[in-house]
Amino acid sequence: MAFSTYLLHCADGSYYVGHTDDLDRRIAQHQSGAIDGYTSSRLPVELAWSENFETRDEALSAERTLKGWSRAKKEALIRGDWAAIERLARRQTPHGQTSFETPQPAASAPQDKRTVHAEEGAKPLPERPSRSTAELRKPVIVLVRPQLGENIGKAARAMLNFVLVELRMVTPRDGWPNPDAGPSAAGADIVLEQARVYDSTAEAVADCAHVYATTVRKRGVTKPVFTPEQACQEIAQAEGRSAILFGPERSGLETEDVALARAILTVPINPEFGSLNLAQAVILCAYEWSKHEQLVQPTQEDMLPPAPQDELEGLIAHLEGMLEPKGYFLPEPRADATRRTLRGVLTKPGWNHLEVRTLRGVLSSLQRRPRP
Repeated sequence: MAFSTYLLHCADGSYYVGHTDDLDRRIAQHQSGAIDGYTSSRLPVELAWSENFETRDEALSAERTLKGWSRAKKEALIRGDWAAIERLARRQTPHGQTSFETPQPAASAPQDKRTVHAEEGAKPLPERPSRSTAELRKPVIVLVRPQLGENIGKAARAMLNFVLVELRMVTPRDGWPNPDAGPSAAGADIVLEQARVYDSTAEAVADCAHVYATTVRKRGVTKPVFTPEQACQEIAQAEGRSAILFGPERSGLETEDVALARAILTVPINPEFGSLNLAQAVILCAYEWSKHEQLVQPTQEDMLPPAPQDELEGLIAHLEGMLEPKGYFLPEPRADATRRTLRGVLTKPGWNHLEVRTLRGVLSSLQRRPRP
C-alpha cells in the first residue's frame, strides 16, 4: 500500500496539506465537499502537488514539514524550483530571527527532485495580495514564550474562527515550526504559515502603537484596565496597529512584558480560580473583535406559525371525545371549568399544524385496540 502527501490549491488562493492512503478517492472527497473543514468552505480545490511514501509515518512527517513551509516555498515546490526552496529556507525576517519558512529537517520530507510532480495543466497560482487597510486595523495576536505546539495550534484555530490571521510569537519553548501545532489548528493553516517568531516581546510589538497585556495578576504596574470588549472597541477606532499579548501557559506574562503595554486586558473571573488556558484566552479576545466584522450568522430555521384555530378545535374535540367516556369531566357541576382548563393547556403552547397533526395521530393510536 502506498501513502501520499498532497498539496491542494483552494479557490481563495490558500493551500491545504494532507496525507492519505487513497489519493484519488481523497481528492474527489475534497473536490465534492464531502470532507468538512478547511477545504469544504473554499471550493473549488485542485491538486497542485503530491508525493508517494512507503509508510504512513513518512507521509505524515512530510505533511507536518510542508505545513511549516511558507506560501512561497510551497509554490516553489509545485514548480520544482529547488534553488528557490533552498534560498527561502535561509531567509531571515527584518529583525534577524528565523522565520516560519525554515522547515524542520525530516528524512521523509520530499527532497528528491526526480519524484516531484505538479498536476499537469495546473493554472498559474496567484500571488498573495498585499494586506489591505482593513487587515491592518485588526489586532495582532502575540504569544510570549508559548510552551506547547498543541496550544499554539488551538490559538490559531480560535483566531481564524473570528477572522484574525496575524500571529507573532516570542521564543517558543520548543522552537518553530512545531509539528504538533498543525493538527491542533484543525485547518487554520494560513495562520501558522504566516506566523513570525521574534527574539523579544519588544521586537514583536515594535510596529504597534497600541499594546494590551492580558493578565489577571497585579504586577505592581499602574495601567488602565480594560475588558476584551472595551479593548476591541478602542482598537477598532484607533489609528495605528494594535497588539494583544498572551503569556506562557504556566506562568503568564512577566512584569517586563506587561510594562511594554499601554493597558491591561482582563475579564471578570472567579477569584478562587483565575486560570484560563491559552486558546480560551485568545478566543475571548478574538470573539469580541469579531463584533466589529461583518461575519455571517449561522442559518436559523424559521419557526412555523401557529396552527389555524379550526385545527386546534379539532384536537380539543378529539381529546374531549376520548375523555368523556372515561368520566374525566365528572362531577357534572365542574365539567365546564374542567373543559376551560383543558382548553387553556392545549392553547397555550401555540402548536403549529405539524404538531397538531402529530398529537392527533397520538390520540388516534391510543383509541385503537391493542394488537393481539
